[in-house]
Amino acid sequence: MKAEAGNALSPDWTRGYTDNLDRAGCERCLPGPERTGLGFSCEGISSASTALRIVNQRVRLRPDEEGFRCMGAFDHASLYARIADNVQQVIRGQPGTVRKVVAAFVCGGHVLLEDYPGTGKTTLAKALAQSIDARFKRIQFTPDLLPSDILGVSIFNPQTQAFEFHFGPVFTHILLADEINRASPRTQSALLEAMAEHQVSVDGRRHDLAEPFFVIATQNPVELHGTYPLPEAQMDRFALRLALGYVSPEDEVGILSAQNRTHPLAALQPCTSVAEVLSARHSLADVRVSDELKRYIVELMTATRRAAAVRLGASPRASLALMKLAQALAAFDGMEFVTPDHIQEIAVEAIAHRLVLDPQRRFAGDTAQQVVADILRTTPAPH
Repeated sequence: MKAEAGNALSPDWTRGYTDNLDRAGCERCLPGPERTGLGFSCEGISSASTALRIVNQRVRLRPDEEGFRCMGAFDHASLYARIADNVQQVIRGQPGTVRKVVAAFVCGGHVLLEDYPGTGKTTLAKALAQSIDARFKRIQFTPDLLPSDILGVSIFNPQTQAFEFHFGPVFTHILLADEINRASPRTQSALLEAMAEHQVSVDGRRHDLAEPFFVIATQNPVELHGTYPLPEAQMDRFALRLALGYVSPEDEVGILSAQNRTHPLAALQPCTSVAEVLSARHSLADVRVSDELKRYIVELMTATRRAAAVRLGASPRASLALMKLAQALAAFDGMEFVTPDHIQEIAVEAIAHRLVLDPQRRFAGDTAQQVVADILRTTPAPH
């Protein structure tokens, strides 16, 4: 089937759409009588107007010799449900935290987990990696850790009379930076380029990282002796700062029962693939964010810069992170557009860790979380 003459389909219409999804019938693409015009086999699309309607409904198209082939809409809600159910076989009583971690992972952000020892921070990272069958590396940050221990090092090979680069643990899909604040600022800064640009530069050469690349860093709010607080530039690289907290007594009893003989991680099986996660990430751009909501996000950030208790407000990077996180949450809810509720759901965790409070207000008991909560309460949301 060819496209209609004089009404050819523009390649730009399908930019960003993936072609690695299973073919779906038209009943998944165009509900109602429209599907009868294409038939149920979804063999091709002859009408440019029909193709435009399909694109507007976030259905994947693949160009071929017959025109454009329909590949079916990507189901973010199903993907999230599978990953969340799989992770919660191991992490009990933390559905909200799991939802936000998966949102950051799918939208391309990074997560800082700040909580007490033994609350499941490392286990959460491992469960996520096993759920998507991704490569996983763990680095225990210590004061004597060097940047080359993270990025890699060039070693001279006497047989070839040349230096060969040996890749460090940063070359993975999911990297757990355990107790990141125990390393020196020099070592912490080794992750700046990797987290922001998904690449590392060693000996004047650039090495691209795998996609997806996701950093889960942990730090404890206690035992601060011998630690180095993360600088503002590093904190700004994290899309979210989360805390797991203690679970309910009932959930803790369930944890004891589940680990009576073996750890649930040993039996955890993948529920999706890296390729499917990448397809979900690319298609998040299809989730619409209205101009009113974009302005609402900017107003929230502007309010942090003007707040009396704040010395350093949120940057434009925070605006981008908040928008992408809201798109992921909307997609998980099966929606094609972002609502103010999605922005408000994630705003505190996405903004608070980027703020630097005035020392006097901090000593008076003010917190960045309270500042962001007050801004959310006083800034009117679009209807």
